[in-house]
Amino acid sequence: MIYRCPLCQQSLQATSRGAYCANNHQFDRAKEGYLNLLPVQFKRSKDPGDNKAMTQARRAFLNAGHYAPMRQAMIDALTQALDGEHKTILDVGCGEGYYTHAIADQTAEQQWSVHGLDIAKVAVRYAAKWYPQCQFSVASSQRLPFADNSLDGVVRIYAPCNGEELARAIKPGGVVVTVTPGPRHLFQLKAGIYQEVRLHETPPEALPGFQLESEHSLHYSMTLAGEQALTLLQMTPFAWRASDEWRDTLANSEAFECDADFTLRVYRHHAAEQ
Repeated sequence: MIYRCPLCQQSLQATSRGAYCANNHQFDRAKEGYLNLLPVQFKRSKDPGDNKAMTQARRAFLNAGHYAPMRQAMIDALTQALDGEHKTILDVGCGEGYYTHAIADQTAEQQWSVHGLDIAKVAVRYAAKWYPQCQFSVASSQRLPFADNSLDGVVRIYAPCNGEELARAIKPGGVVVTVTPGPRHLFQLKAGIYQEVRLHETPPEALPGFQLESEHSLHYSMTLAGEQALTLLQMTPFAWRASDEWRDTLANSEAFECDADFTLRVYRHHAAEQ
């Protein structure tokens, strides 16, 4: 088991009911199969992360295939950066596992071990139930519950994470693959909210111990039915600014055209910079 105790950082040993460390800190394994590695003192609220309604809405949108080109581009970047068998991958902020299971499915012949982590228990519960080929945990991305040098790669799609934790947990030569919004991402959706939509670039991160190895953009147009457009709005951080009129406009739209614009980057971990 590559997990470590989130309380004392000792290695965790697996049992039929969960996991424990040498200091007898014990963590439950849910009936769906995931580990709960988020101690109550690390929570900022009773149920952090997305709720059930948000999780189900996002799943419906993603399963409709609107972000499938981005998902495939991410997997291509990851597998090109980490050629070979028996790799261990973590999807940080995995949600209900849409990206996680696709990584596992496409690397099954290479026998990659794919993990998903999210702070939202309801999302991880769904992920573990739907995708038993992956290993899921409820945990904080700021305190990764993984042993030193235990991961070959980490995928981060919009997800925050502690850079020092990445450097600790990822092996020398391993990679971080990030996906961030491009300048025109959801331009038409924002145009119904803001008087002027500003095109912002997301600059590369300064990850300690990592060097930017590659970067490319992906841009395409999505055609969304009303319910899908409204769901997409609810998935964004600017949904609370949307007027009732704009929500109604989206809900009644038969074919809402909206840009998808992503920036994909690969960062390589160098031993000399640890």
